[in-house]
This record gives sequence, C-alpha cells and structure tokens, in this order.
Amino acid sequence: MTTDTLKVTDATPADDTSRVTTLRWTIAAGGLATIASTFLAWTYTDAFPGDLTVYGYPGGLQVLTLVAGLLTVVYALAALGIRGLRWLAPTGTTKALQLLALGAFGTTWFTVIAIAVELGGLAHLDPGAYVAAVASAVPAVAFLLPDDTRKAQRPKALPSWAEILVIVAAFGLGLYVVTYGIDTEYAELFTGYLITAGFAIAALFKAGLMARLSALTAKYRSITVAAAFVAAAAFPFTQTTDQFTLIAVNILIFATVALGLNIVVGLAGLLDLGYVAFLGVGAYTAALVSGTTASAFDIQFPFWAAVLTGAAVSLVFGVVIGAPTLRLRGDYLAIVTLGFGEIFRIAVGNLDGVSGPQVTNGPNGIPNIPDLVFFGYDFGESHTVLGFELGSYANYYLLMLLAMILVVLVFSRAGNSRIGRAWVAIREDETAATAMGINGFRVKLIAFALGATLAGVAGTVQAHVQSTVVPEMYVFAGPVPPNSAFLLAAVILGGMGTISGPLIGAALLYMIPAKLQFLQDYQLLGFGIALIILMRFRPEGLIANRRAQLEYHETGQLDVPDDKLPDSAVGTTKAGA
Repeated sequence: MTTDTLKVTDATPADDTSRVTTLRWTIAAGGLATIASTFLAWTYTDAFPGDLTVYGYPGGLQVLTLVAGLLTVVYALAALGIRGLRWLAPTGTTKALQLLALGAFGTTWFTVIAIAVELGGLAHLDPGAYVAAVASAVPAVAFLLPDDTRKAQRPKALPSWAEILVIVAAFGLGLYVVTYGIDTEYAELFTGYLITAGFAIAALFKAGLMARLSALTAKYRSITVAAAFVAAAAFPFTQTTDQFTLIAVNILIFATVALGLNIVVGLAGLLDLGYVAFLGVGAYTAALVSGTTASAFDIQFPFWAAVLTGAAVSLVFGVVIGAPTLRLRGDYLAIVTLGFGEIFRIAVGNLDGVSGPQVTNGPNGIPNIPDLVFFGYDFGESHTVLGFELGSYANYYLLMLLAMILVVLVFSRAGNSRIGRAWVAIREDETAATAMGINGFRVKLIAFALGATLAGVAGTVQAHVQSTVVPEMYVFAGPVPPNSAFLLAAVILGGMGTISGPLIGAALLYMIPAKLQFLQDYQLLGFGIALIILMRFRPEGLIANRRAQLEYHETGQLDVPDDKLPDSAVGTTKAGA
C-alpha cells in the first residue's frame, strides 16, 4: 500500500493580493456601470418627478446615482493605489467603499421602487432602470474585502497655497451640497439626497479624509473662518426666489437657539426642557416694542434697542427662573424647566384682557409686526447687491447669519474660558467640582442666564421674520420646530458641547419635516426611533468632541488620531466597561 503525498492547497499571500485586486477592479467596474446607467431612460413617462425618460442626459434622482457611482469609482481607484488618489483615504478604503456601495445601491433601488409604487407597477420601468439596479448591486462585493484600516500617516506636506486651495474648495463644495439639499423641489429627490449624502459623508469620515481636512482647518484657522463666512453669506446669491431662502432663515434661527441651549445642556450639563420659552420671551418683547398696532404699548424701538431689550428681558427671566430652581439636580430640574415652558405658553395665552391684563392678545398673538429698518435699510424690500437682487428673506438671512456668528463667538469664548471649564467640571461631577472650590450654583446660574440671553436675541429676529407671534409657536413638542423637544434633540443628535454639532442637528431636524410633508404626523415617532439608534451606535452624536469619544469608546475605535489625544487618554476605555 502506497501513501500519496498530500499537497497544501491553502491560499498564499500572493493569491490573497490577487483576489483583493480583482475585487477592487470589480467595484470600479460596477461603479462605472452605475454611472453609465444614469444616461439611460429609467421610465417611459414623465409622470414621475424629475423626468427620467431622457437618454444621454441624467435628470432628477439619476444625478444622485451618478454622484454615488463616481465616488465609488474614485475610492476603488484609490484602493488600487492610483497616484494622486491615495491622499483621499489616509486611514484605509475598505469601510469607505462599503458605505459608498450602500449609498449607490440605496439611492438607485429607492428610485426604482418609487417609480414602480407611484406609477403602479414594474411595467412602468424602462430597461435602463433594470440595468441601473443590477449595476448598483455589483459594488457590494466590497463587503468581501479584508479590513485595511490603518493609523493615519502624516501626509507629504503640500505647499501653503495648495492647502489653502483645498480649504476653499471644501467650503465651496459644502455650499453646493447644502444648497442642493435646500433647493430640492419634491420629496423623492430629497430622500435620495439624504441617502447619497449620508453614506458619502460617513465614507469620508471612515476614510480619514474629514480628519485630514480638520487638521488643515486648524492649521489655517483665520482662513477657515473667513471661508466659512463667505460660503454661508453666498447662499442667498444662489437663489432666484425667496421660496427656499425662508427655509434657510428658519434653519439659522433654529440652529442659533440650539447652540444657546448647548451652553446649558452640552457644557453645564443642565437638562432644560423648557428652553423654547426664552425664545418666546425675546420674540414677544420685540413684538411689543416694534410699533405694531396690535401691541399694548404705543412705542417703537429701533432695531438695536429691540435686540437689547429682548436679550435683557430674557436674561431677567433666566435669572428669575434659575435662581430658585438650579439648586435641584437631574430629573427634578428637568421637571421644573418643563413646567416653566408650559407656564410661559399658558400665561401669554391668558394675557388677553379677559383672563388677565391686555398685553399679548391671548391666543390671537401679536400680528402685523413691521419689517426691520436698520440705518435706513428696509429688510422688507428687495435690494440689489453686487448685481443680485436680494428679497426680504435674503435680508433676514444675512441678519440672522450675523446673529449666529455672534452666538458662535460667545459660545467658543465662554467654553474655552475659566467659567467654561467650571461648567464642564460641574457637568462631569458636581460634588467633586464643589470640593475643588467651584461655586456650583453661581456657575450654573451664569450658564442658564447666558443661554436665555442668546435665545432672546434669536427671538427678536424671529418675530420680524414671521411677522407674528402666537403662543402655539412655543410648545414643548409640536409639528413645527423650533420647540423644546426638537431643540434638545438637535443638541443630542449633533453632539453636545460642540459648535458644529447643534448646527448640523438643527439643519437636519428642520429640513426633514419641511421637505418630507408626509412625515408631519409621524415625525416625533421617527425622530424618537432615530435617537434610539443614535444612542446605540453613536451616543456621542454626529460631531463629537474628544472628551465624549473617550467616554463612550475605546481609544482604538476613536476617529481622533492618537497623536491628537492627551497622553493620559491612550488606553482609556469607556467608563464602566
């Protein structure tokens, strides 16, 4: 009996490399096929929004599929080591490719399914839709790739002019993406925009590109601030009507108030469930001194005096409410602030001359608030600036942008000051902070008063933008933000204790109900589910600071490079893990 020699058939490293290379080329080919499919007709009728019946010219949701496919191809080529593209993925390409593949697949299949559902069956799909559905599924082979996540290496230094150009290009691209989302004209396009943008941004984070851009912006801080302001100020010049500018104005109001709440919740750790009442105090104060015939006071302050009055009255309310209640903690403080918010709404509803003194006209509110006039500039009229005609809402947008910049400046200065460090100490452990000599009550009262003042400033502008104020605008939870529940959700969703976090959270929470009208009756349910998912997978929020990341994740799982962490943080794990 003879014994045959057994041959080892395990794959060699060369075989693994060949397999990975083949998969990456397959992903690139799938991305190219996805791009090509957008130049075909996906349906034969223009009854579906966006007119997807044209050959050779992508339209509507096809454009989003094209963008997702293009990003997939770019990162597949970066994974293959193409020169000039590796800079886009300092920490690896596999996770980015997986997310981009999901984005292209999700956008394409959402469009195909929406066509079939809205038009009444698969018979309304042209062959191009089937080609797109199959092509967009090919990049899913990215889930067969091995994880190539690595520690980000310090890139080869670019010339200063090139780094500045990257910053400018990033803000220009950001302006275009935000403008595209605000200007979407129908729910299907906005849904596809959310899918594509969400997966694309997540992929850029996983690839390490966002961290690399963040390092550049930190290096050129003054240029970054200037570029951000110019990009934001350029928005109204991209609009031809005030239809979408009004959405942008309300987003800025919502974001400014959320940033003020972030001082109370994010820095000081005080759970305030009635914060929208301070917005109402500022709005009602501005309305009463605006000179409207519906006001109980026959006075008309100039704009600067109305802003100061609204901020001062909100400050007084913050101190009056905070002084007797801030000795409470946790749930008890939350219940008291919730009660204050409801008391304010009911009180202004009863000051109608019947149930109480005639001050606010009760449920009817204060209508016909005149437009602002500042140094002869009437915000209610159209003006031509640099050859562009700016409508009334564009004027208010630029005014609200200046107000938000003021709030951002106050937040950043206060957060980095001695009092800001005291807020963080109180938030982390009030007993330990008190033992270290911090006057907890005084520190919390300052946070409460400052947050109320900033909300009052935003309220003065909101009153003139809306031209009327009514009690129903300042409820705890309702279908239209800002309200206390949405403000708190914006801070938590975006990331407590950060500047950009609440701004992004507020933008998302305002745009989604505004664009997806069918969610009006279910938005609280939807946002509740979203917050549960967020707390499970990213409890620190979309934009987290280093402290929050250290608290909720092991150091090896952080998005922040090790060389950016304090020495004591290396090896730190989640508390209690």
